[in-house]
Amino acid sequence: MTPADCRAVAALIRSAFSAQPTRTDPPPSALRETAATVAAHLAAGGGAVACAGDRIVGSVMWEPKDGGLYLERLAVAPAWRGRGIARALVAATEAAARLAGVPRLHLGTRLVLTGNRRLFAACGFVEIARHAHPGYAAPTWVEMEKRLEPPETAL
Repeated sequence: MTPADCRAVAALIRSAFSAQPTRTDPPPSALRETAATVAAHLAAGGGAVACAGDRIVGSVMWEPKDGGLYLERLAVAPAWRGRGIARALVAATEAAARLAGVPRLHLGTRLVLTGNRRLFAACGFVEIARHAHPGYAAPTWVEMEKRLEPPETAL
């Protein structure tokens, strides 16, 4: 992902998050992404896009946080879901984490988005904590992490 992609990525994120199969309460903050907020995310860490021709059909961003790389705003265009794009973007994030030498990936996803939780579990993430958004008594989102194996060393 480059700064030139920020406007298209913001539009993709808004489209993907508004097409979630389950309504979330509170509404996702991703619906407020703009080119400027995506640029700020990108500057704080990095990101990757998946393209079909010259069209961005998937994106992910990450940033160093709490001793790992925090995966955020994973989005795939609704018409392109089910083709392995999300898994490829998670793999790109893992590659960035390995390159940065951090020992884990972590993320947050809504409890009610069971498909997202299954996807991340299939990619090796485990649930480590449940949290409530401010003003909510019951948990609304789950924190997940994937511990990364240290790279093989030559003897």
